Amino acid sequence: MAFDARQEDKDAALLARYGRGDAQAARELTARLTPLAFRVAVRMLGDRDEAEDVVQEAMLRLWRMAPDWRRGGARVSTWLYRVAVNLCTDRLRRRRAVALDDVPEPEDGHPGVSERMIAADRAAALEAALQHLPERQRQAVVLRHLEGLSNPEIGEIMDIGTEAVESLVARGKRALVAALGGMREELGYEHD
Repeated sequence: MAFDARQEDKDAALLARYGRGDAQAARELTARLTPLAFRVAVRMLGDRDEAEDVVQEAMLRLWRMAPDWRRGGARVSTWLYRVAVNLCTDRLRRRRAVALDDVPEPEDGHPGVSERMIAADRAAALEAALQHLPERQRQAVVLRHLEGLSNPEIGEIMDIGTEAVESLVARGKRALVAALGGMREELGYEHD
């Protein structure tokens, strides 16, 4: 997701309106921001139910601080990403590693059955490989390559410098290549 200054201004205005009691502003902001936080949480946790819990908690925290929101500080979406990432990190620290069989299959699209099966196998392999990365590498890779955020935005979310983001992303990508490299034929890449 690329930075859009107009949308961020609109988000800040909606949050300020909600802080003054405007329920419609809350509905609009929820409709826009909930999917962003949910995507990150699902990819970090590998569990849709847990991701929903994280998003609910992140949104509750946003609503609680709405009356005190100051324009010109952090962007609303960046703030929410950071809260969601931190909540996911807390959950990951409390639980044991997820078995490969427990990683949910992603929802399929509209291609044919074999294409859907190949895409599902590839996505499941990627999700499983992501779960084996160290937390910080997983955060950086998810935010950069799956959410499309810039390195400075990721640095702001993770509270680290751009160079550290670049290093985490590079190490995470190398680990994913190593984990998935021997699966090319199994994942249907011999014909690509």
